[in-house]
Amino acid sequence: MTKRRSRGDGGLHWDAQRQRWIASVTIGYTPAGKRIVRTASAKTKTEAKEKLKEILRDHENGLSNAGNTTVADAVRDWLAYGLHGRDQATVKHRTTLANTHVIPGLGARKLRELSAEDVDRWLASVSKTVSTRTIRDIRSVLKRAVDRAQARDKVRRNVVMLCEVPKGKDGRPSKSLTRHQAEALLTASEGTSMHAYIVLSLLIGARTEELRALTWSHVDLEGRLDVDPPIPPSVKLWRSVRVGGDTKTKKSRRTLAMPVRCVEALRLHKGRQAVIRARAGDAWQDHDLVFCTRHGTGLLAGNVRRAFRTVVGKAGLNAKEWAPREMRHSFVSLLSDSGVPVEDIARLVGHNGTAVTERVYRKQLTPLMVEGAEAMNRIFPSTIEDPQSPS
Repeated sequence: MTKRRSRGDGGLHWDAQRQRWIASVTIGYTPAGKRIVRTASAKTKTEAKEKLKEILRDHENGLSNAGNTTVADAVRDWLAYGLHGRDQATVKHRTTLANTHVIPGLGARKLRELSAEDVDRWLASVSKTVSTRTIRDIRSVLKRAVDRAQARDKVRRNVVMLCEVPKGKDGRPSKSLTRHQAEALLTASEGTSMHAYIVLSLLIGARTEELRALTWSHVDLEGRLDVDPPIPPSVKLWRSVRVGGDTKTKKSRRTLAMPVRCVEALRLHKGRQAVIRARAGDAWQDHDLVFCTRHGTGLLAGNVRRAFRTVVGKAGLNAKEWAPREMRHSFVSLLSDSGVPVEDIARLVGHNGTAVTERVYRKQLTPLMVEGAEAMNRIFPSTIEDPQSPS
């Protein structure tokens, strides 16, 4: 007589129609009182027993929904339900990374069998073809997908947390314009729709995402010269094209006095925009944007990039080698070369402190520190007569 399995140990039976052994076990009940049953099948009774043990082990470990969930299942679930409220560009970028790297590389692996070694090897292989920043984003996609699966009892722990981001390929380093190149760019932009945009980028260091969201209500072209101290013309960089309109950080929300050249460029731009607005008539959509399309709508990053590179070409530079964000790097470089302290530069570009400025713009900052040498020259003056000094 076949020994009956203990209560709670599940059951095994032969399915003649399917010609397979079926393992089944009740792991709980729904709020309506209906049993929740997990099943598995195998060609042999031994294999079916092992699968039954696996189901019971997952249940004991709190993995009531593990099943045969793969990494691809977890990633697709996160893409479908874990990105609500994110900017469309972010959703598109994360989806591309998932479909290009994560799913092809690890998608077939069962989630509960995924190990830190698997992730390490995969990240190492990816690092040969993409930059460190991209690897960091790819790892983030996998980590967040597994986080969501873990919260839904599909995996016991997130092994991605145990894996470091390897160094990837060197990306294109950011660079800055020399003073001569910057002046050539400003001259080439005159008379174009990008003139004011380029002037503000180079002369106040605004981010391109801040300028695309800038409104006329945040621009003061007159200032207050009749008060003491006088209030110069200024621009409020209080918004960006990010989700919710927030700036990158709290420190990024800043009000900057404008150089005369910025004021002149914005006045010309405002006049041109009035002509374009009248020409558009009823097709104009009034969003109060300083920089917009011919119908008043916001500019996309691609719009700015194409128009900027056209001006770069007119300035005699290689358009493929320059991007709009490098005008901000040029702002930092030009200020540093003129002797402005890094603390002041950090405040102007909207950083929380000098650490970020020095890390991100280290190639643009003049590293020469003369204070020590000047002090020691005073303390220990040279005993050798300078041959160039007057006798």
